[in-house]
Amino acid sequence: MILRLVLGVLLVVMALGQLFSFGTMPDILSSYGVTGGAASTALAVALIAAESVGGVWFLVRPRSTALTPVWIYTGVSVLWAALAVQAYARGLDLDNCGYFGVYLSQQLRWFVLVEDALMLLYAAVLLRGARRHQADVQESAPPGKHHRPSLRTGR
Repeated sequence: MILRLVLGVLLVVMALGQLFSFGTMPDILSSYGVTGGAASTALAVALIAAESVGGVWFLVRPRSTALTPVWIYTGVSVLWAALAVQAYARGLDLDNCGYFGVYLSQQLRWFVLVEDALMLLYAAVLLRGARRHQADVQESAPPGKHHRPSLRTGR
């Protein structure tokens, strides 16, 4: 539960920073050399939306065992990590990774990759916990009945 609260705060702060600096987010994302123009704008909108939904869900329902917010968080983490790894591997010089928009900017260095690895580790921990809970629910179902937990509630 504590991990979900911490990650919820982090996702909401990321989304707010990106939202308040939305005018520069497409340029920041374009600097990764993967997208440009309208695609970078669409990516910025998708990231802000996903971070907002996932973050608020973790904060409002920290004890939820639903997989949806976990997959949202995992998707956001994988996307940011993939952008950073490919840019680092190509030797791109990024002054601002853009995780918080123009706020709390940091250059793309090896420690950013460590931060991304930690985010992916947290995603794996959340996925493992959610799947373990769903397996426990399946085992506790009466014989002959297969209980399929709701994606929304996890029950």
